[in-house]
Formats: sequence, structure tokens, C-alpha cells
Amino acid sequence: MKKLLVIAIVVIAGIACHRKHNPQKEFDKSLFRAYDHTAENLFTKNCEGPAVDKEGRLFVVNFQKDGTIGLVQPDGKVELFLTLPGKSVGNSIRFTAEGHMLVADFVEHNVLEVDPESKEVTVYCHDDRFNQPNDLCISKKGIVYASDPNWQKQNGQIWKIGTDKKAVLLKENVGTANGICLSPDEKTLYVNESIQRRIVAYQLDSKGNITGEKTFTTFEDFGMDGMKCDSKGNLYISRYGKGTIAIFNDGGRQIQEVELKGKDVSNITFGGKDNRTCFVTLQDRKCIEKFRTDIAGK
Repeated sequence: MKKLLVIAIVVIAGIACHRKHNPQKEFDKSLFRAYDHTAENLFTKNCEGPAVDKEGRLFVVNFQKDGTIGLVQPDGKVELFLTLPGKSVGNSIRFTAEGHMLVADFVEHNVLEVDPESKEVTVYCHDDRFNQPNDLCISKKGIVYASDPNWQKQNGQIWKIGTDKKAVLLKENVGTANGICLSPDEKTLYVNESIQRRIVAYQLDSKGNITGEKTFTTFEDFGMDGMKCDSKGNLYISRYGKGTIAIFNDGGRQIQEVELKGKDVSNITFGGKDNRTCFVTLQDRKCIEKFRTDIAGK
């Protein structure tokens, strides 16, 4: 009897231990705790631009070599989706309401459009005044906003690209415009200036033009890269070099900070079945990490 009792205790302890150390179980239950989604070194040092299409598929630029786009499977395996033409290298991906992929091509100074079915790549917008389109966001009306830094001069520009696919300069001589995103009501456009360590909140009118601005927040150390809003208007900020995602409410107060395994975090997007999984690109680890949040993405 005593022997049977010992065996039962060992079996129960083993089951408990297995449950305790099952990373997927922990990922399902834990909030704001980072896990690897892919293996390391699958992407280049320009690992960037995570975006999820309406079918829930995750795409990330620069898989294995610059100038490519990778399709990331739910199990973390990655396959080549396409190679961009010529010298083009993507930095950001967004999807239009029609499901077409827009790619910020910082080498050829374009915003490219990709048909996801045929994989045909065309130029959505080109303007000789572009420095290097860096990050994109799209309004419900189909207006594309693009950040456009000049790293050498430590300044930048903000562009609006209408449904006519023509670029309109909204703001020039700002700081090094990098991460860019819209609030859920689309009345505020957030743009961060990496070198200046400042985030600016621009007020927008019904036509998508800037009517006012204010400093949303500043940091004393480390850089910033991509940003996204959740459905309640909280802002998720990639802290490049610090290895965290800082989460601020719409009043400019930090309410959470998620520590990642890598340090050079370049961008973030929401996905998963309930849109509450954050996928984060890491340029030092050349991979994707993920964490769960309590609020769905915008």
C-alpha cells in the first residue's frame, strides 16, 4: 500500500511538473510575458515590419536576406513569401481594406503594393522628395501616413498619401520620424522621433490633415521604433536598445512595460485568434518574440 502511495505521488508530481514547465500553457495564461515565436537568426539585422492580414497570417520583412518578405506560420516556422524586385528593401508592412500589402521601400524611396494572390509588385507611390519611407499606417478612409526620417541630418518628414496615391507633405523639419500609428478614433496621429526621444501627438481633422500637435511623452534614454495602439487607445512603444515594449495610456502615462529577451526591438503588431497576441521583431536576435495582452489591438 505504501509503495502504491509513493508511485501515485511521483506520477502526480510529474504531471504537475510537466504542466508547470509547458511553455505553451504558460503563454496561454500569462499576460505581458515574452516568449520566442520563431527560432533565432531566421531574419537579417533589418528584421522589421510585422503585420497581420485579414486572414490572420503574419508577415515580416527581410527573411534570410534583405529584400524579401517572410510568411510566419502559427507554429513559428517561416517560409519565403516573395522577393521584392530590384534593389528594393522593405521596412514596414500594412494591409489595405482590399487586402493588398503596402510595403515601405526605404532603398528605392517607394511605397510598394503587393497583390497577395498573384504576388505582383507595383509602385503604389513614389516621390523624389522622400528621404526613405520608414513606417506606415492606414486610416479607415484609406489614407496612408508615412514617417520619413533623414538619419544623417537627424530630422524628418511626415507624409499623407491619399486614395489617389499621391504624396502630400504634412510636416517637414520634424525630428527623426520613425514609428507612426493612429488612435482608434483616428483623431490623433502618433509619431516618434528616435534621436530626440520624443513622441508627438498630432491632431487630425476629418480630411486627415494636421490641425495641432503636442508632446505626448519623452524618454531620457534609449531609442524608439515601431508603435501600435490597442482598441482602447493605449500606445505600445518599441524601446530600441532597452529591449522592452512600453505601454502608455492616451493621457501620456506609462501603465506597463514588457521585458523582452532581445534588446533591439524594432516593431510590434497585434494578431492571434482574439487579436490579443503581440508579435515583436528583434533585430539583435533576428527573430520574433510574442506576448499576450489583456486588450485587443486596434
